[in-house]
Amino acid sequence: MKKIMATVFLLFLSFGLTFAQNMKDEAKPALEIRKVMNEQTMAWNRGDIEGFMQGYWKSENLVFVSGDNVTKGWQPTLDRYKKNYDSKAKMGVLTFSDLTINVLNKEWATVLGSWSLQREKDNPHGKFTLIFRKFKDGWRIVHDHTS
Repeated sequence: MKKIMATVFLLFLSFGLTFAQNMKDEAKPALEIRKVMNEQTMAWNRGDIEGFMQGYWKSENLVFVSGDNVTKGWQPTLDRYKKNYDSKAKMGVLTFSDLTINVLNKEWATVLGSWSLQREKDNPHGKFTLIFRKFKDGWRIVHDHTS
């Protein structure tokens, strides 16, 4: 009976350690993605659009969707941001909230969340869905659908 109990205990212990390792493996990418988004927020709030864009994949295959507009490519997305937010007053203070980070595997993740700009005369806000991909230099947004 003691042998059976010891075996059962070892099985539960093994399961627990495997579960804990899986939780750790999933938590690290989520923390890394949250760091990218925190760095974007800090860059935006200091008026640094190029710094904000560092969270995006620097590729002609980047996709940014907002309203009825689809922008393809990192440079056109940067140009769009610079055109629409050509002053600190237009940029306001950015906040991301209600983040749900779903790590799909070691290379892909999605983020669902809310964004808000606090400006002197208004407070635009909305939702976004981001697709992140892990590259050698870290996690980057490859697809952004913002409303």
